[in-house]
Amino acid sequence: MINMTEESMTVLEAGIPHLAHGALQRAYYEALTTGGKVMRAVNGQLVETYADGTETVLRSIHGPVKVTMGARFRLKRRSTPTA
Repeated sequence: MINMTEESMTVLEAGIPHLAHGALQRAYYEALTTGGKVMRAVNGQLVETYADGTETVLRSIHGPVKVTMGARFRLKRRSTPTA
């Protein structure tokens, strides 16, 4: 096991957001190149972005909900449309 000081651990932890941003960006572009499209939430709308740069708005979505730790919610089931 590696012994680390509190300072070195803090420095390493400070780099986590940068690593996460890079990983998310890589996954986004990889999904575009392999699958051809990506769904994202943009300004309160669900948007499908294609590899050629075009975007299609699928629908509006609810805004973010603040949740306190330990809170419990009962989710409503959506009825699925029949074909």
